[in-house]
Amino acid sequence: MRLPEEDFATLREQILAEMDLSRELTDAEIENLIALYVDEYAHTKLLTLKEREMAEQSLFHSLRKLDVLQELLEDEEITEIMVNGADRIFYEKRGRIYESGKRFSSREKLDDVIQQIAGYSNRMVNEASPIVDARLADGSRVNIVLAPVALDGATVSIRKFPKHPIGMEELIDRKSISAEAAEFLKKLVIAGYNIFISGGTGSGKTTFLNALSQYIPKAERIITIEDSAELQLIDKPNLIRLEARNANTEGVKPITIRDLIKTALRMRPDRIIVGECRGAETLDMLQAMNTGHDGSLSTGHANSARDMLSRLETMVRMGMDLPLPAIRSQIASGIDIFVHLGRLRDGSRRVLGIAELTGISDGEIQLRELFGSTEGMREKRDTGELVRLNALYHTEKLCRAGFLETEEE
Repeated sequence: MRLPEEDFATLREQILAEMDLSRELTDAEIENLIALYVDEYAHTKLLTLKEREMAEQSLFHSLRKLDVLQELLEDEEITEIMVNGADRIFYEKRGRIYESGKRFSSREKLDDVIQQIAGYSNRMVNEASPIVDARLADGSRVNIVLAPVALDGATVSIRKFPKHPIGMEELIDRKSISAEAAEFLKKLVIAGYNIFISGGTGSGKTTFLNALSQYIPKAERIITIEDSAELQLIDKPNLIRLEARNANTEGVKPITIRDLIKTALRMRPDRIIVGECRGAETLDMLQAMNTGHDGSLSTGHANSARDMLSRLETMVRMGMDLPLPAIRSQIASGIDIFVHLGRLRDGSRRVLGIAELTGISDGEIQLRELFGSTEGMREKRDTGELVRLNALYHTEKLCRAGFLETEEE
């Protein structure tokens, strides 16, 4: 039970007035101060012990954390939080969306939380620059859109990531991928195949990219490039993480994904990982893949591997007006494997297909399905179960890496 809003606001103002703002107070000092005021309030309102604990927690979250969002952030089963204005908060849990009974006390309080989030990532968000991507201390990704662009009040979308990155073994246990397909991809990553992960929003692309990265040999130098840092590569000693920067009204110049890819090429990388290709940077990513950086990884939004090919062609043209045959040649020679992810009706995320780019024929890029669902196996397609369909065509990298894949010869 939350305290009446007027009482909560009064207590909060009293505690703020009592705080020594000339120095940085510790969490323990703030908690003690809150406890004193709540204790006095509890005697007049006859609060139960549980109600007192909840009041103290709510006040602490309001003063030190992210107010009503904090409890949702601390629930490890919640994967997404969606704020539609001050009084409508939704969250995703186990693949389903629920409306939270929580609300901000005012639009001003929501604005305060938004500025706190943006400040942590050293980003600026205001009416002049009303859209920003940021992240929280735990790595959660945040997108913020302010009014008047957001017509019904400021919106905040938070994509949470697990404290401990999900590995491939856990994905196998969840039936997100078959053990056979995971072992196949493991060998491709070690051998240095360039892999592109496609899928819709919320299909698990970043999670899967993290899981794939665990197979990259420790001795290799890896550079990750992202709009807002999300990747959680573990046990990689020679890792460089780069993050793009937005321009602001104070004259700070933007640092784009394209800038970072060009810089990364001068940093002696073995592999480059671009968190997501959205536009003109796709051309730079393909050029990196075509200049000896085998084993590079990236992701993109698409409904299928074939659809991802079309989107890549469009995104390359955002960076340079090249002839279509030249673009297709860059894609076919740069990317070796597509892994396509999707969400099923029950909310689970699965690998729906693995395809190989085998070359160009009659001007079209050729895709060879390696894992997927056969046309006559509708029931398996509904469950996301992967079936081996074809052998790998290009085995040169596997041979150089010492994998004698007789099943694929």
